[in-house]
Amino acid sequence: MMISPMRQAVNCLIAITSELEQWQEIEPTLLTTSPEVLLAVGKELQRLNSQLKMVPSCSQAKLDVQKKILKREQTQQAEKKEALNAVCEKITRLQRENEKSEHSILQDMKRKINNLKDYHSSLMEMLSDMLAEHFPLPDPQGNGTKKKRAAAYDAEINLISLSEIIERLTNKTLETPHDPYVSTDDTFWPPYTEMLLRNGIATRHPEDCNKIRMAIFF
Repeated sequence: MMISPMRQAVNCLIAITSELEQWQEIEPTLLTTSPEVLLAVGKELQRLNSQLKMVPSCSQAKLDVQKKILKREQTQQAEKKEALNAVCEKITRLQRENEKSEHSILQDMKRKINNLKDYHSSLMEMLSDMLAEHFPLPDPQGNGTKKKRAAAYDAEINLISLSEIIERLTNKTLETPHDPYVSTDDTFWPPYTEMLLRNGIATRHPEDCNKIRMAIFF
């Protein structure tokens, strides 16, 4: 584990202080009675004493520097933590807003789809009513004018209306676009089938004249 410089300075100061206290407790012993030797030893001890007196002040100066560094790092850490909290709060707020926005968009899409379905249903009803009024099925009894009698059809055949023919063609195109053709049988009244073909609403199968499909309008 790596020790920080401030901790190293503190440990050094503690060690030097402890050593100083030990030296202060030791009773000095006379090494020699020679004045010259004692004078030299005294000078050396004074030099060492002055150096030792400088150690606490130097250590204290280093400690003050390390305290300033620690305080600065603590301040930076607090600022970074505050910034991180602000970012996290913003992310959380954006997520809530995004979820709310997605929910709102989904609800709006559902509403539009329902409105479109309702509009489509109303259009289909209007189309069905219009076709039933203007393009009725033939009178099986042949009552009316000569033209209507010529258009009379076998009453035993259950003809389908023009609206149902168009609906079958449309559904077939949407459900099976790879095979959009519908087989025409006796329930398809030929005049209506021919009318759809001549007006470009439907087209025949290129190989089977008994099959028709909704024309491509795009």
